Amino acid sequence: MGLEDFPIYGGLFATAFLAATILPGGSEALLAALLAMRTGDVALLLMVATIGNTLGSVVNWLMGRAVERLRARPWFPVGPAAYAAAEQRFRRYGWWSLLFAWVPVVGDPLTVVAGALRTPFWPFLVLVAAGKAARYLVLAAGVLLWTGA
Repeated sequence: MGLEDFPIYGGLFATAFLAATILPGGSEALLAALLAMRTGDVALLLMVATIGNTLGSVVNWLMGRAVERLRARPWFPVGPAAYAAAEQRFRRYGWWSLLFAWVPVVGDPLTVVAGALRTPFWPFLVLVAAGKAARYLVLAAGVLLWTGA
């Protein structure tokens, strides 16, 4: 990997990070496009997307730790209804629900609630990263099978 590859991996990292925080989706589409065009190393693309998206969820977890101070801010990534639903799910299913932090609409609120409910960092990180890695792996396998790579 050389400096000329930075836009590929840096762009994927930024897209994956932002998709887990303030922007809806996008990382899956970019990863699928890169894989379909055979741009970049598959393992490195998966790793970069997983790390970026997981770190975005860490930001949500940190915001959850300060939820009472931040919740009313207009930029806060989770609305009151989504937060309440995520809190109910998290209380019902516990830490294991973090394996689904990648699910659109549901995932971001779950990671914020995990922080608000003081879920320890290391179990949070392992479960969120595992779920996100599995999602990207399934996506990559589908794209590679579909395109015949």
